[in-house]
Amino acid sequence: MITLNRRHALGLMGATAGTLVLPGYLRAQGQRPSITVAVQKISNNNTLDPYHEQSNVGERVFFPNLWEGLILRDWMGDQGPVPGLATQWRRLDDKTIELDLRQGVRFHNGDEMTAEDVAFSFSKERVFADTEPAGGKTIYEENYKPKTGKDLPATVPGIGRRLWPALEGIEVVDKYTVRLHNATPDVTLEGRLYAYGSQILSRRAWDEAATYSDWSKKPVTTGPYMVEEYRPDVSLTLVAFDDYWGGRPPLERITFVEVPEVSSRVNGLLSGEYDFACDLPPDQIGTVSDASGFEVQSSTIWNHRISVFNIENEILADPLVRRAMTHAIDRQAIVDALWGGMTKIPAGLQFESFRSSDMFIDGWTVPEYDPQLARDLLKQAGYKGDAIPFRLLNNYYINQVPNGQIMVEMWRQVGLNVEIEMKENWGQIHAHEGIKGVRDWSASNNINDPITPIVVQFGPNSQIQQKRDWSNAEMNDLCVLMETSTDHAKRKKAAGRMLEICEREDPAYQVLHQNAVFTGMRSDLGFKAAPAFAMDFRASNWPD
Repeated sequence: MITLNRRHALGLMGATAGTLVLPGYLRAQGQRPSITVAVQKISNNNTLDPYHEQSNVGERVFFPNLWEGLILRDWMGDQGPVPGLATQWRRLDDKTIELDLRQGVRFHNGDEMTAEDVAFSFSKERVFADTEPAGGKTIYEENYKPKTGKDLPATVPGIGRRLWPALEGIEVVDKYTVRLHNATPDVTLEGRLYAYGSQILSRRAWDEAATYSDWSKKPVTTGPYMVEEYRPDVSLTLVAFDDYWGGRPPLERITFVEVPEVSSRVNGLLSGEYDFACDLPPDQIGTVSDASGFEVQSSTIWNHRISVFNIENEILADPLVRRAMTHAIDRQAIVDALWGGMTKIPAGLQFESFRSSDMFIDGWTVPEYDPQLARDLLKQAGYKGDAIPFRLLNNYYINQVPNGQIMVEMWRQVGLNVEIEMKENWGQIHAHEGIKGVRDWSASNNINDPITPIVVQFGPNSQIQQKRDWSNAEMNDLCVLMETSTDHAKRKKAAGRMLEICEREDPAYQVLHQNAVFTGMRSDLGFKAAPAFAMDFRASNWPD
């Protein structure tokens, strides 16, 4: 018997016969259930390509339901490596890993995955748009020209070098064995294989696609669900792939619906229009959990909220001003006011998971809240009160606008004149038109090593340096050491020095707090949310 609470009943009675929207458990009678997930955003760039969509919203819809790599992340556990499209792997030397491929894996087009598909997935054409580095330590996007015919976006090569700075490619040993070759020693190769930029695609489907745009909206992969329909800025529908190597998927369909407003996501969940509502702010937990038949699952995740500085701005070119900005922020007050104490302030751009590899710098903290020090630094800098622009999106991140407003007021109290400029999308945030200043961002730990996020997001191949926001010569040299050295002591010393540069001496960013996810859902689903942006709808995480 199905029990409807009052909100469900009112929602159903209020719909007309022609537009009746039934909750998932009613739609699913006699068949596998289909669910609808309300998200703030599906894709920032209107593609389903993990190379082009390096984002929190991309993680939610891509993994582990659509895209898979040779090594998978344990999304429901410690986020560490587990066998995926490779059953096992072994180091041959500091630059080479050999992997045994899982046999019998099918792509969504029915083709068997073989070593040839894996080799292409790590080829220069795919990862670097068939180009080589332009030279020098910093790889700017404009130094690349995409392959003609396939219409590859020019941003892909820069991202490729960011994720795989010295990748030579994959050697095919036999049909089910490959070797990954790197040009330099790299202790993080295994981690890179389960992070962004390691997912496997069908070579035949790529070759048969008329354009990159066509392919990127319906990529052929090996995941438990395949793309049925993608409507950019509206919805993405995934349908079960019953030949999935991991067993028959438990859901018939997953529809991600783009619902930017929090109130609409909450109301849609409680009325039965949606089965899940993602990215809820803490102040909406009670609204959902107090309603009969609903709950909110939450956890801190391997992602930190940060603010980023642009030193092309004449005011912010002075590190004293940036230092003042970092000391003017009362992070604990923000956590208490906006997050109800449900997250924490981390030890700078570090994650507790670094301890497992002994790469955590003990004793390090974010800059202390010291308004008087901030005022003194501004006086030393000769700051005259000129406006500093703060480009802000409308709650792309949870509580983004109120967080920005609070920081502006904290900066004002020490004499900083920071002015919010509301923008509609990331393109406007990064645009060189006008004067840049401060912007919001987040930083994720993808491979359990300081390589992510500090090298990937602030090193010589990073978006920060591609966009000409910030650069530091010593930092770039340290990044090369981090990427190529196998000496643990040297790498740990370099990691500590990078924190000193980026958070104290020549601030590239300021860490605000560890991020957290709050997901509203129907209690009867028995679903468990991962401690990540990703949502795991595989059979192992869905009740029978």
